[in-house]
Amino acid sequence: MFLIEITSTSAVAGDRNTIGGWPILDPGQPWPVCRCGTRMALFFQLDLPPDVPTFGGDHLLAFQCPRHNEACFPPREKQLPPLYWNQPPPPNEMSFWRILRQGAGVTAATADPYLQPLRLMLERAEEAGDRNGNGTFAFKVGGLPAWLQGPEHYRCACGSELAFLGQVPENLGFPKQPEAAEQIDSFSANEYCMFLGNEIYLLACPARCDPAAVWPVNQN
Repeated sequence: MFLIEITSTSAVAGDRNTIGGWPILDPGQPWPVCRCGTRMALFFQLDLPPDVPTFGGDHLLAFQCPRHNEACFPPREKQLPPLYWNQPPPPNEMSFWRILRQGAGVTAATADPYLQPLRLMLERAEEAGDRNGNGTFAFKVGGLPAWLQGPEHYRCACGSELAFLGQVPENLGFPKQPEAAEQIDSFSANEYCMFLGNEIYLLACPARCDPAAVWPVNQN
């Protein structure tokens, strides 16, 4: 696995491992927009190291609407419906997030206005796993999921079993720009959070049926 650290070093255009900053998107891939019409905030992006199983070499980007801060609730069925990244299954009402796996990409002309552009640092670490098969609680890619409430498994709309991609720990704060509005239902006046600060498990389609074929499991 690779642990992810938010550094205090400012990111610049062209940096690929960042919170905030300039998203690097495939040609033809627009900056994601929420169903409410608001352009989403770039929470983080990073290059997945080549030896991350299944997904190594991808560029991962995680966006969420700055005006919506909710949990992603578990669907009733383990088989996710077509285009679940656009219209998630009940009891979820709308998709206010977008998690993308891209290629080399092109640097956007403008930076995200909500989060401070800071560089991320990835560090290889050993993932031993406990006797129940749980991994380490950390901001990480690769390795094993560390479940708070028990494992969750889903099938992509294409029929592939979703595979564990990475984890965002509970109550991880992303420093906001001083001029940005406070995030609704955040635990901090100075930081944004994803999915109300729940523990986040990113499960992605190994068949790469769509760049957005990623399901964010939330537990607390």
